[in-house]
Amino acid sequence: MTKPVNEAAVVFLSRSANEGFARATAACFAAQLDPTLDEVNDIKTAVSEAVTNCIVHAYPDCIGKVSMRLRLFGDNTLEIVVKDWGVGIEDVAQARQPLYTTGDETRSGMGFTIMESFMDGVKVRSAPGKGTTVTLRRRVSLRVGGGA
Repeated sequence: MTKPVNEAAVVFLSRSANEGFARATAACFAAQLDPTLDEVNDIKTAVSEAVTNCIVHAYPDCIGKVSMRLRLFGDNTLEIVVKDWGVGIEDVAQARQPLYTTGDETRSGMGFTIMESFMDGVKVRSAPGKGTTVTLRRRVSLRVGGGA
């Protein structure tokens, strides 16, 4: 991968109120690519799922730290890396299966499936007791013309 043309990073606590903060941050950063409304919504949804996983699963009994790194590349690709230092995932392949959840009955188990449906690529790295890193990649369409 080439060097990013722009990047930013934020660190926040795993409080549910920060899920909206992460969504808005990702949308604002992606805005420089002039995405369509659908593209912005897809990015916000994927970020929401990744951050919610940190809040609900990584730190089930405590508040922990979550980082989000955003990078833009010259080919209009947005990369978002969401990382926690929580309990980690025992079996990543199993966790990525639709309907699998370690949460309670209110959890759908569709987080990774949703991320995969809205992004071009989703990579998950995790180690029990050390945390999880989810890398989301999405290429934003170049819009021709536009403007008033």
